[in-house]
This record gives sequence, structure tokens and C-alpha cells, in this order.
Amino acid sequence: MQKTFLLGLALVTTATASQAAAQTITGAGASFPYPLYSKMFAEYRKDTGVSVNYQSVGSGAGQKQITERTVDFAGSDNPMSDEAMKVAPAKLLHVPTAIGAVVPAYNVPGVTQPLKFTGRVLADIYLGKIRTWNDKAITALNPGVTLPGLPITAVRRSDGSGTTYVFADYLSKVSNEWKTKVGVGNSLQWPTGTGAKGNDGVAGVVKSTPGAIGYVELVYAKQNKLPFGSVRNRAGKDVLADNGPAAAAAQGVVIPADTRVSLTNSANRDAYPITSFTYVIFYGEQKYGNRTQAQAKALKNLLSWMVTGGQAYTEPLDYAKLPTTVASKARNIINSMTYGGSKL
Repeated sequence: MQKTFLLGLALVTTATASQAAAQTITGAGASFPYPLYSKMFAEYRKDTGVSVNYQSVGSGAGQKQITERTVDFAGSDNPMSDEAMKVAPAKLLHVPTAIGAVVPAYNVPGVTQPLKFTGRVLADIYLGKIRTWNDKAITALNPGVTLPGLPITAVRRSDGSGTTYVFADYLSKVSNEWKTKVGVGNSLQWPTGTGAKGNDGVAGVVKSTPGAIGYVELVYAKQNKLPFGSVRNRAGKDVLADNGPAAAAAQGVVIPADTRVSLTNSANRDAYPITSFTYVIFYGEQKYGNRTQAQAKALKNLLSWMVTGGQAYTEPLDYAKLPTTVASKARNIINSMTYGGSKL
């Protein structure tokens, strides 16, 4: 079921409250950043009557809607490829708004300590090769933990999902079998598993299903009080997701000017390996259809705040803030927005 949220935004603008009240910003896409976005938007409502209608429908649907110009911006956990952007009627821009971690959340009765996983084990679970919790591949990683012979229910997204993309991107880097048999994408041909819509849907199925495991953004595991495991990173360190390890994934990574980059399987020894930027996607040239200059400026001001003052809300909600250099690149992209060929 599509979820629609009407939330207020404050804009860094000199417009009067009455002018701002006449404006509405629309967005659609990823559920991954929704807890953060809802907080950001609610805080900004205190300062303005401008509203945003954000539909938490998954990254794939968000990308489709921005391509069709039915929303002002899309939310996505993976950047669109050059090929995907070719179908858009004009140039699309990407701006990261935070860093998030995708964790293996599970429901294994009787297990009270965080389990340890490797990328290979996670891949084999979702390939259908590891079918019970007491499989030797899992028990070998967790000495001293009594694991039941309970069948594993692998829960995955049923909708087009950036969280799926991030998870599959990581698995493709650590498992050749996954890379060749399944690959990377917002939607996949899954070898096994039970589908659910949205991060909240996956978390809900895991919570209600003994023996289940699912990949979700960190805050969804915490909000649902689901245990989640550590994942062994590229340096051989077992890392439990948190703000610090998520932020470390971006350290040492060359961030291109357009900010489209993968952070998974980072070489940083302290990094959590299943980590990603979450993006907003929008048009560089804002004059199209019946859009007004005021609408374009409202979007620009919103995006500018999200990568500056809005960063204060990242860490309290278990996201990592943008590194200073990335925030600077984001501001440069936002400042390049035009209306009728002139900079906003």
C-alpha cells in the first residue's frame, strides 16, 4: 500500500509566510531515509507553511516519477545510471542527504547476543544455499552461541528498492556466485525468499516470523526492536552498524563531482561494509511544464537546508551526517540549478 505523508518544511528564504504557504513541494521514493526526512520536515514546519507531499514508495518508483516529472524530487538510495537517465527529458542531478547502513536483522528465538555474518554467508542465505540457523557456515562464525535447527526465512523487498540495490551491490563485491547468478538492481530475480514492501514491511515480516532474516536500514531495526548482526568488513573486522562505522565507509572514497558513487565494501578498516548515501534527484533546469520560479526557488532552498542545517537531525536518528567535502559538492550541485537558463 502506498503511504503518503504531508509534512511541513521551512525554507531558507526571505519570502513572507503568506507567500510560502501558497507553495507545495512534492517528492516520492525511498523508504530508507523516511524517518530522517519526516523529522527534518516536521522541524521546518515550525518556521513556514510550505508543505511537502512525500510518498514512501521505494527508490525504483521514485526514479520513475521524477523521470516522468510527476514530482519535484525523488528519493533514492542508489544513484541512477547514465543509461537510466537517458529516458529523462532533461538533465537530472543527484545530491546526497545522509549516509545510512543496511543491516541483517533477524528473529532467532533464544539468541540474545548479536550474531556475526560475512558477506559470503549473507549471499548464500539469499541464494538458498544456507537453509537453517545451525548451518556450519553460521555456527563457525559464532562459537559459543547455541543456534537452533530452525529453517531460515529470507525476507526481501517486493518493490523496486534502493535498499535492495545497496545490499545486492555489496553481495556482488564479495560473492562471485551472487554477481553472476543474481547481480545488482532495484528489482531482482530472487532465488529464494519472502517479499515485503518497504523497509517497514521487511522489518514487520522479520518481527512476526521466527527464523526470519531481512535486510533493512538501521533505524528500522532499532525502531522495531529487532536484533541485527555485525558484518565482517574488507579489512576482516566484524563491525556492528552505527553512525561512526557508517561515516567511516565514505572516508578515503573518491567522491566525483556529481556525487554518484558506491560506498559498499569500503577499504577503511573501521567501516561498516553495507553502507550508502541516500540521494535526492531533481532537474537542473527547473523551468518546465507549468512550474513557476517561486516553486523552483522553494525546492532549491529546501535542498540547501537539507545538506546544511538539516544535518543536525542525522545522527540522533541513526544516520551519519555528510562529510564536509561531500556537503560542499552537494551545495555546488544545488547552486547550479537554473530557471529558464538563469541561475536561481
